[in-house]
Amino acid sequence: MSRMLALCCLLLWPLGSWADEAPLEVPGAMTVNTYQAKRLHDLGALFIDVRPSREWAWGHIEGALHLDLASGFSGLALDEWPRNVPLVVYCDSEVCPSSAEAARLAVDWGYQQVFYFRPGYFAWMLEDLPLSKGELRGFSTLNAQAH
Repeated sequence: MSRMLALCCLLLWPLGSWADEAPLEVPGAMTVNTYQAKRLHDLGALFIDVRPSREWAWGHIEGALHLDLASGFSGLALDEWPRNVPLVVYCDSEVCPSSAEAARLAVDWGYQQVFYFRPGYFAWMLEDLPLSKGELRGFSTLNAQAH
């Protein structure tokens, strides 16, 4: 009996650790749903995709800037970027905590309008909202938009 219980625990343990949920809120940021994110998109807010490059290439929100949390996102900490730009930060879904961490960092760096799009890319895609594939936009594009 104890062997069976141990085996079940070993088999189920990876599932629990794999699906860490992102927090519901990020202090200093506004959590938005898909419809609010779409409205911000229509108003010209800067969407930042913090997923790895491979996921970005598969598809992303149209017009988004790719700043992988592990490598490129820290460039937003530079003083040259205007802190009043509305930023909408997203990852895959509610089980991806990277967007919460990115939103927290943006708030810490002094960005005044940080929107945490917790439902993320998959929710956007399910609503059949504008998507793009492949193209990479980096800081040179952000710099052009900021000035």
